[in-house]
Amino acid sequence: MATSKSKSSRGRAQDRAKVAGGQRHEVAYESKKTGASASDVRRAVKSAGNSRTKVESALSK
Repeated sequence: MATSKSKSSRGRAQDRAKVAGGQRHEVAYESKKTGASASDVRRAVKSAGNSRTKVESALSK
């Protein structure tokens, strides 16, 4: 019998700290959260990287 391993939550925290510019639901969420357009969010992800804090900082300028 195989023993089941407990799942770690480490991956979730790492995933939530990033914005996937190619996924519509993530762009829409960030757009609604910051009040920026979807194209502005994609542009910010491209220029600032995919770190959520950097994207939000770039959008607030």
